[in-house]
Amino acid sequence: MRAIWTGAITFGLVNVPVKLYSATEDHDVSLHQVHDKDGGRIRYQRRCEVCGRVISYDHIDKAYVEGDETVILTEEDLASLPQERSREISVVEFVPSNQIDPILLDRSYYLEPSGRSPKAYVLLRQTLEKTDRTAIVQFALRQKTRLAALRVRDDVLLIQTMRWADEVREVSFPVLDEKVRVTAKELELSAALVKSFASDFAPEEFHDEYQEELRTLIDAKLEQGESLDTEATFGEVPEKEGAEVIDLMEALKRSVEKSRASKGKKPAAKKPAAKKTADADTATAKESPAKKAPAKKTPAKKAPAKKPAAKKPAAKKTPARKKSA
Repeated sequence: MRAIWTGAITFGLVNVPVKLYSATEDHDVSLHQVHDKDGGRIRYQRRCEVCGRVISYDHIDKAYVEGDETVILTEEDLASLPQERSREISVVEFVPSNQIDPILLDRSYYLEPSGRSPKAYVLLRQTLEKTDRTAIVQFALRQKTRLAALRVRDDVLLIQTMRWADEVREVSFPVLDEKVRVTAKELELSAALVKSFASDFAPEEFHDEYQEELRTLIDAKLEQGESLDTEATFGEVPEKEGAEVIDLMEALKRSVEKSRASKGKKPAAKKPAAKKTADADTATAKESPAKKAPAKKTPAKKAPAKKPAAKKPAAKKTPARKKSA
């Protein structure tokens, strides 16, 4: 176990240094939400409703809203409260143990002696046992002032936080105001039924059947291969310890980089293509008259065919050379 608070129990001039440990734990099987189609994790984000960004815990403060006004309380503001700086469990009074209504009890914590000698701790424990009384104490824990009952359990001092009186709702059921007649025979039979179920309470004999069946169901699915690769259920941005589930700024940066990269390549290819299309259209428009011109130049091509006729006289000179011979 890890201590969640350190301080001292004080009553009169007696000071008992102690460490506080959580006395209970939750045994429920931890489940999370996934997409029914692909098993992808469904996550919740701490998104600011003003700027739209996902906010990390170190940038989150507390606030009180009253009508149209919101008062922001920073960590420094809360730390300035006197009770938040106190490291004492102050004994207010010692009361008979049977006077504490169980409805007031909340969470339980073990107290371990942390001084050089546990004598003061043992003295307080034995005093509570001998007098059969419970100490009502006040202390600050997790940014709240707590009212608590300090008693003994298995030779260890146990502190149980209590609800304030105004936190217990008053109940009134009109139907119970009606007069109901219960006969002596009915009461006798009811008492006999209670006696048939009478026993000493042994909490270890009771089990959470739902959680046990849930664990059995999970094991059966694992054996049958009905499972997914856990990494496949995560998105592109992996979950990091102490980090945001989805870093919006990082996602935006990557999107901008991809967009710029695509624009840096595609425009170079698209613009020439666009120009070629325009040039092609222009060329097509210009080629229409240009094609007519070559049609007119067709007789001009026949002129070169007449040039061999000019070479014929040169062929006639050959016999002239023979005559001179």
